[in-house]
Amino acid sequence: MKKLLLAGIGLALSAMFAGAAPATAQTAKTLRIGLAEDPDLLDPTLARTYVGRIVFASLCDKLVDITPELEIVPQLATEWQWTDGNKGLVMKLRQGVKFQDGEPFDAAAVKLSIERHLKLPGSNRKAEISAITGVDIVDDHTVKLVLSAPFAPLLAQLTDRAGMMVSPKAAQAAGDFSTHPVCAGPFKFVERVAQDRIVLERFADYWNKDKVYFDKVVFLPIPDSTVRLANLQSGGLDLIERVMATDVEAVKKDSRLKFADITSLAYQSITTNLNNGPRSKNPLGQNARVRQALELSIDRAAVNQVVFNGLFQPGNQWVPPGNPFYVKSVPVPGRDVAKAKQLLAEAKAPNPSFTLTVPTNPETLQAAQVIQSMAAEAGFDIKIQATEFATSLDLAVKGDYEAYLIGWSGRTDPDGNIYNFVSCKAPPALNTPHYCNEDVDRELDTARAIEAPAERLAHYAKVAERTLADRPLIYLWHQKWLYAMNAKLAGFSPYPDGLIRPQGMRMQ
Repeated sequence: MKKLLLAGIGLALSAMFAGAAPATAQTAKTLRIGLAEDPDLLDPTLARTYVGRIVFASLCDKLVDITPELEIVPQLATEWQWTDGNKGLVMKLRQGVKFQDGEPFDAAAVKLSIERHLKLPGSNRKAEISAITGVDIVDDHTVKLVLSAPFAPLLAQLTDRAGMMVSPKAAQAAGDFSTHPVCAGPFKFVERVAQDRIVLERFADYWNKDKVYFDKVVFLPIPDSTVRLANLQSGGLDLIERVMATDVEAVKKDSRLKFADITSLAYQSITTNLNNGPRSKNPLGQNARVRQALELSIDRAAVNQVVFNGLFQPGNQWVPPGNPFYVKSVPVPGRDVAKAKQLLAEAKAPNPSFTLTVPTNPETLQAAQVIQSMAAEAGFDIKIQATEFATSLDLAVKGDYEAYLIGWSGRTDPDGNIYNFVSCKAPPALNTPHYCNEDVDRELDTARAIEAPAERLAHYAKVAERTLADRPLIYLWHQKWLYAMNAKLAGFSPYPDGLIRPQGMRMQ
């Protein structure tokens, strides 16, 4: 029955998207990418998801980008210079660039896009670039970002959604921008069918069109990793992201496929509802000793071995051990069931029960089951609630959860991995526990204003001391990005941010 199901899905996708033979001249014009989830809103100002960022990499160019080595390089901005004691950033813009609706990309468009990130209700970019107080138009192709104070993470933030530029005409038009986004990337939006597909087609006037070899890119959300891989093997897909660690060896042995991986900037954690509505009113949400006990009940190394074949890296902070901003004075704790039981006794909650919301990803669900079994030995009764990914995000924002096994795809600057999740000023769509500590905010804000890594680390150490004791998030592991693709697909390069950049990709 399972084989028939997989074959049926593969045939359906193959029929819908030009056959199961990617090497032919006809099908080579379309790049079909299998995603682990369906993205949320296709609006760079409002979006939250990692898979959304993968789609944006084909749709929306940014002011600056990164290399696989994490160097910041030009994209829509060709050069930049700090001024006014690092309280101003002057950026020269690429000339001759058009948005996908034909509107020109210029300084006025940058001003509108940045101000939209800062002012649009519900913006998830505001806290990322909150130091910007104004955008001055120097001339048609030069802007100056005016800051309230020096802001070390700014360029890193502009390599992601905060740096994505949108068409002023489309952004100011009536209607929901996310239903028909217009940017300045290599492919333009055609259609979206929720839970089924997102279709983009090549933008003929793209500024870097000589690096674009496909006529279309089709993104297909397929949450089941086994089905995703089966469709790649059958020819219904050309590239899939987040291959299951246990499938890596099979991919490597398949002559029809190629494998690629890279160490990510991401982390996975258990996020606990501390103060976001009535579902926070339970021992886990209200007592830090119970959260400490939960952490001590988990053997991170064992989870890594059992679920991820040892490919991932156990961790306990927002950056992995070995990162220059990892706080070494607070190392990864080992498992201690006896201590966990003692803490639960002290908290007068010897058998706490809570529901763990988990996206319907087989690998994540398996990890949740291992954690459930481990925690039970300390006295915890964990009920796993498997939930469709986008729905789980919405439930978390509304406070309709107790604990949530969820990840963050990571940013090049450590601020991007911590600020929006624990700051009192963070958007509620990201700080879903509603955690707030004024001392933590002060240290985070100070770290943002300092350029020297050693000085920033001293402030992050104070953040770690507080947040790792309060545990709004219990960090568990740092994954690798694992990809599989048709052996004839050339030009793919993995990046630590996990984005799939289509420039240079082609079918041989």
